[in-house]
Amino acid sequence: MCGRFTQHLSWEELRRLADLIGQPRNLAPRYNIAPTTQIEVIRLGLEGRELVPMRWGLMPAWWKKPLKELPATFNARVEKVETGAMWRDAFKTRRCIIPASGFYEWTGPKGTKTPHYFSPPNGQPLALAGLWERSRHPETGEPLLSATIIVGPANEWMRRFHERMPVILDWADIGLWMAGGDPGALLHPPREDALQEWIVSPRVNRSGVGDDDPALIEAQGRSLTSA
Repeated sequence: MCGRFTQHLSWEELRRLADLIGQPRNLAPRYNIAPTTQIEVIRLGLEGRELVPMRWGLMPAWWKKPLKELPATFNARVEKVETGAMWRDAFKTRRCIIPASGFYEWTGPKGTKTPHYFSPPNGQPLALAGLWERSRHPETGEPLLSATIIVGPANEWMRRFHERMPVILDWADIGLWMAGGDPGALLHPPREDALQEWIVSPRVNRSGVGDDDPALIEAQGRSLTSA
């Protein structure tokens, strides 16, 4: 799955990769992003591709119960995005890209799990396939933008660590994903060499800790799972 990730991103690099419109922004680096917090999302706006902050955890427009009763919607399983009640409306017209510097997964028994960090070897941001929604906060009535990361079966390399992983797109395909007629064709595992991995500090195990600390992604030793 993908329950924690990082965004230490450059506006200029995202503008180049995604052909963003809008005024440049100083993007605060984040190293331990947890569900329900704000994340940066690339969506197709009226005038072009724009970078917009959204809640991580999609809330469909029809949801009327208190937000705290919303099930975990920070990930959408690829098998359900076209038919699941939470996702199908967004899948039709509100597909997005969630740029990420990397993400975390854990191995080992409960209570002593080891955190691993996964990032692209070339240092370029990952283009994670996502969905977004425009709704209103059920308690306050204020506008609410929210998003989810799509996850699917892991490729062979990733299966040493976890059976599922985020759907990672090529930046050249993001236009087809956000506005193409056959988005499902892009929802497949990435190439085997798409990611690199190392063990990091167990401090990342606690949400809300180290979000502004780059030391959180520093290698703590060679992965025992690696070949």
